[in-house]
Amino acid sequence: MSTRAESLLRRMVDIPSPSGEEAELAAFLARELKDWGFETHLDEVGNVIAGRGPDSGPTIMLIGHMDTVPSQVEVRREGTLLYGRGTVDAKGPLATMICAAAAADVGPVRLVVAGVVEEETFGRGATHLLEGHRPDVAFVGEPNGWSGVGIGYKGRVVVRYDVRRPAVHTASPEEKATEAAAAFWNKVVAYCEARAEGTRAFDRPVPTLTEMGGTIEEASMTVACRTPPGFDLAEFERFLADAAGDAVLKIDDRTPAVRVDTRGAAVRALCSAIRAQGARPTLKLKTGTADLNIVEPHWNVPMAVYGPGDSALDHTDREHIDLTEYAKAVEVLRHALETLAGELVQPEEAAAAGVL
Repeated sequence: MSTRAESLLRRMVDIPSPSGEEAELAAFLARELKDWGFETHLDEVGNVIAGRGPDSGPTIMLIGHMDTVPSQVEVRREGTLLYGRGTVDAKGPLATMICAAAAADVGPVRLVVAGVVEEETFGRGATHLLEGHRPDVAFVGEPNGWSGVGIGYKGRVVVRYDVRRPAVHTASPEEKATEAAAAFWNKVVAYCEARAEGTRAFDRPVPTLTEMGGTIEEASMTVACRTPPGFDLAEFERFLADAAGDAVLKIDDRTPAVRVDTRGAAVRALCSAIRAQGARPTLKLKTGTADLNIVEPHWNVPMAVYGPGDSALDHTDREHIDLTEYAKAVEVLRHALETLAGELVQPEEAAAAGVL
């Protein structure tokens, strides 16, 4: 792999960028990517937008998030392994997109790389992209391994529950606030279990009690439920309101699940490029959420998720990426971009540009 590509990733990882604090990394990329042949700017929410190619041509957009979870991991290299927060989730995939887009020969097609903010929270950066962009094909950068292609992500509903009860003695049979909260949680678990289909985690609604505290008089909890495609969000919200009773219920996030068409151009191009590197592509359904959940339903264009790294290392103190895998991923994505360019332009334009 080129030392330039390795250096880019190392410098990106060296800059801490927890959600809400991506400005330093964004400013670095806005400066750096001009030397990689991109026109760059920062948009209103802090996303860095880097483009190359004619404005009038078909557009392929590559979206990767700059933010990480707050905790840090010592940045160091051990052999071909680069350790550091974001190496996998998801500065490695974003750097892959930058390097591939800079190297790809795509003729009259425009490539736009978007480094977005706050994916780890509620996707503010990706949501803002919907206002001013409408690509013909798009990729989202997340770790799936260099020979993996992400085709689906579960949705998410985040619920905040707050309840009050009168002060009573612990010997009183009257319901306490903590007991009301526990009863609400048990109802949510039972509801999700009753609607689980199949054995795959991707197909089952999975609630997680992410926060809980309280006393006899006051109790609160936050529940995050990962939902599969086809899950009836409206019915779930009606159930939650009924189960909450007189408690105060606030839904902080409603993100539907998404699954892309595997016959689409983005998936096909990646699979072809992976085979060209000597591997068999693996189509992956993920149990988390990603910016794919935000942009795919609105744009409704061929999309796929791609990026090197082992997602089992996300958010852990062992987060690292193999630079050999990173190099392969750059080549796969470059190949895929060039294949897509040939499909997007008209035959006579492609011939004139030397794409076909």
